[in-house]
Amino acid sequence: MHMKLTAVYRPVPEGGFVASVKEIPGALSQGETLEEARANLLDAVNLLIETASIMAEEEMAGEPVIYEPLLIGEAA
Repeated sequence: MHMKLTAVYRPVPEGGFVASVKEIPGALSQGETLEEARANLLDAVNLLIETASIMAEEEMAGEPVIYEPLLIGEAA
């Protein structure tokens, strides 16, 4: 399963690019080149997801919960 998100790259007057993900608030990065901004944005999104997962695990520790995959963009 692949989820398609929208990366947004804006050139800045000082040089380089500011990068964000339209669908994920807080997913931000930058780079001196477009290629660097792309790589840094991917790293930022992966870290954001990993951190959110760790924080959720800690918040729910000891509570009864149900985990299941959530498939986005696919037919049920």
